[in-house]
Amino acid sequence: MTVSIIMGGPSSERDVSIHTGNEIMKYINNDYYDVNPILFDDKQQLIDQLKGTEFAFLALHGAYGEDGVIQGTLESLGIPYSGSGLLSSALCMHKAKAKMLMEHQGIPTPNWQLLTSDKYYWVDRNRIKVDLPLVIKPNASGSSIGTSLVKTTDQFEAALKQAFHYDHQVLLEEYIDGLEITCCVLGGTLLPILSIQPEHQFFDYTSKYEEGGALEEVITLPTSLHTKVEETALACYHLFECKAYARVDMLIRDDELFVLEVNTLPGMTKNSLFPKSAEAQGLSFTELIDQIIQLSLAPCC
Repeated sequence: MTVSIIMGGPSSERDVSIHTGNEIMKYINNDYYDVNPILFDDKQQLIDQLKGTEFAFLALHGAYGEDGVIQGTLESLGIPYSGSGLLSSALCMHKAKAKMLMEHQGIPTPNWQLLTSDKYYWVDRNRIKVDLPLVIKPNASGSSIGTSLVKTTDQFEAALKQAFHYDHQVLLEEYIDGLEITCCVLGGTLLPILSIQPEHQFFDYTSKYEEGGALEEVITLPTSLHTKVEETALACYHLFECKAYARVDMLIRDDELFVLEVNTLPGMTKNSLFPKSAEAQGLSFTELIDQIIQLSLAPCC
């Protein structure tokens, strides 16, 4: 089967996407697949390079890859692809919409507020409903790009301006001082839970992608808490109709859970969380890639 590994794109996470694509190129089983790397800049260029593709492995992150745009393009061309579908991708990428759905289903998430600006970052302070400290982030972006932890009022304007640089909608989110964990779900099964202890104040871009940026290790939770985490992670997976694989990020404070977000195309670089969790389950990177492909081709999961 001819598998095109699609990477790059015009999003702010282009560099991370290329790292993911190169890592998949390195570990995919060439005995099983005829591999075709595609590095693209725009949609038309991508379409021109897809000729002969029987399956698209999406090594994409951020807008134009994780938001349903590419998924819709591939569906219109009749090409199967890795991971979740158009609707799932779009909902999970839009942090505010995802939070609305989680709250409707009783899934806990930090308090939040969505701000929209047509032209500029200025916002009337009287409209702010989330107390300090808070996290300011672009509403439809990933890898913590444009994200800031704001502890004092004099940090607010710069953080807001930075977030609006990447998106016309910005999310203000209650800062939860707790243990950060990530729950990797493969085919509807929870893999070993990882705890995240960043070197910086929070799990920012540097912590995620630089060597030694964070201590990430398998964590053993008390049975009752583990059950609660598993149920919550799978509830998110099914709520958003994820397919093949996804990663649910949470915080734990005093045994209380808060879901931060659901990632439909988790990072797959050598420092990424999903391959680490899969390895703890006994799956090599090559086996993980193969399972993602097979689960993506299946009618369910």
